[in-house]
Amino acid sequence: MASGPRLVMRTLLVLGAACSVALLASAAGNFYQDVDITWGDGRGKILNGGQLLTLSMDRSSGSGFQSRSQYLYGRFDMQLKLIPGDSAGTVTTFYLSSQGSQHDEIDFEFLGNASGEPYTVHTNVYGQGKGGREQQFRMWFDPTADFHTYSVVWNPSHIVFYVDGVPIRDFRARAAAAAGVPFPTSQPMRVYASVWDAEEWATQGGRVKTDWSRAPFVASYRGFGAAGCTSPDAAACARSNGAWMFQELDAAGQEQLRRAQASYMIYDYCADKYRFPQGPPPECSAAK
Repeated sequence: MASGPRLVMRTLLVLGAACSVALLASAAGNFYQDVDITWGDGRGKILNGGQLLTLSMDRSSGSGFQSRSQYLYGRFDMQLKLIPGDSAGTVTTFYLSSQGSQHDEIDFEFLGNASGEPYTVHTNVYGQGKGGREQQFRMWFDPTADFHTYSVVWNPSHIVFYVDGVPIRDFRARAAAAAGVPFPTSQPMRVYASVWDAEEWATQGGRVKTDWSRAPFVASYRGFGAAGCTSPDAAACARSNGAWMFQELDAAGQEQLRRAQASYMIYDYCADKYRFPQGPPPECSAAK
């Protein structure tokens, strides 16, 4: 049971989330119009007149979909209700990606766990094919009990990850540039989502395997909103005047970010001394 500062933090986050979800719902699209189910042989289903999409996984296959549009910068929102019960070995995703060996990618991945254990929310950023910039979090709610909104704001200066309107990560272009690390600025990306089998690594490093007797494993998506530049001209997108192009965390947002990371972050690649015995990657120091 939460107590003291963590309880206060949870209360503030929940109050902020109620306002954010109401604002985002008005931007929700229709899955029939906005996405294509690209794999899963019928395991992905669009329901409720295009307002709900479910992805399922069994021993034979998972499933997934992708947006019809490609975007260079924008704001992307999705409401998810994750696989309930024993979800060990499963990975549910919502991410953006370009194509090819030098692709860019912005990841939300939700790593399942045994019944009664919390989900791990895994974030990562790839630039020109290079990732390895993981931060992981626990949530301040049960992500299987109801829908919650997961968002990415991507512009030339920032990639900000939000949960129910609360910033949990801010990957900054200035820090990346100072360290010579590529930041996504030129490759349009589609929005993707999937449910797939990763029992070799997803849950406690692969120590807990998938209980296939509980299949099918089903995750639900709704409230997809994408506001971004769809022009194939990267220069035109760089001149876009959409609100997302100028969005960054103000002082209050920076404080929300600090509190969320202090309370709920469980892994930061910048602090992994075993992985980086000679010191953290250069962008970690530049970000301070």
